[in-house]
Amino acid sequence: MSYGHYIKEIGRGAEGARDLPLDDARQLYAAMLDGGVPDLELGAIMLGLRVKGESLDEMLGFLSAADDRTHLLDMPHGRVRPVVLPTYNGGRKEANLTPLLALLLQRFGVPVLVHGLLEGFGRVSSSLIFRELGVMPLTSTTQAQAALDADGLAFLPLTGLCPGMHSLLGLRSRLGVRNSAHSLVKLLNPFRGDAVLVAPATHPDFIDLMRNILLNRGQRGLLLRGTEGEPFANPKRRPRLEFIHDGVVDVLFEAEHESLRALPNLPESNDAASTAKWIRRVLDKQIPLPKPIANQLACLLYASGYAEDFNQAKAIVAVEATGLAVGGN
Repeated sequence: MSYGHYIKEIGRGAEGARDLPLDDARQLYAAMLDGGVPDLELGAIMLGLRVKGESLDEMLGFLSAADDRTHLLDMPHGRVRPVVLPTYNGGRKEANLTPLLALLLQRFGVPVLVHGLLEGFGRVSSSLIFRELGVMPLTSTTQAQAALDADGLAFLPLTGLCPGMHSLLGLRSRLGVRNSAHSLVKLLNPFRGDAVLVAPATHPDFIDLMRNILLNRGQRGLLLRGTEGEPFANPKRRPRLEFIHDGVVDVLFEAEHESLRALPNLPESNDAASTAKWIRRVLDKQIPLPKPIANQLACLLYASGYAEDFNQAKAIVAVEATGLAVGGN
């Protein structure tokens, strides 16, 4: 298979490049995921896309190819939809609180799949914090399915979910820049059914693209500006929280813009041990849960079907999590 015609379309620079049709994008990314593209052409394709920027049709085609190569999970038993938390950035300056969000949902009986990387690449990954909390990584969707059925929580590294995507992510160390896979992994939802994907955008422009992707794919998701790319609400200032479902977008919380009156109680350091210790204290109701994360928890209780409506979800968080959701901004 020749890849020159793809490179000719996408490699003309930011002004002259043309977007690939959806079917071409699917075929190209399928070959990339399968390891069938030679290194020279693969590097040219990745850099061409990075300079040009991915279109909606290209991303839909890429995700279609990834869907065919992602190991799937059955929906857990019960009426509550599972929540999917993609964790790929880790904490750089701020504490990574993705494990806290997962454990809060588990406490309410909402099944949670966390997928991501074992490596931190200089950041504090969720896998390191989960280890401190006694949650160990699994190796396959078979193990993840069993953990979800037994415990309601599973952390599955990307190698066990979509090995081809993991290989493409690993090229950052060789190319020196991110590629399309870094965005695509945050949209992977392996459930055969109506799960809730928490989709964290890393920058404002990508929020619009992610919203359109979720709408086009008919997915149910909670869209937000991620905290350093992680899928939890910034505990210092709540981002806009959008619930996407049934072809519509409901803004459940607008973003906070006013100056902070007081900083929330947060971990003293962002290392894994300090973050895990702080998470335990929150779960034990020794210190308050930051209000933005309480707001996000209410959104997910509603989106998952745990609560019948959003007002009920907010009331549940306020009443049943008394001692958790008292932290104000």
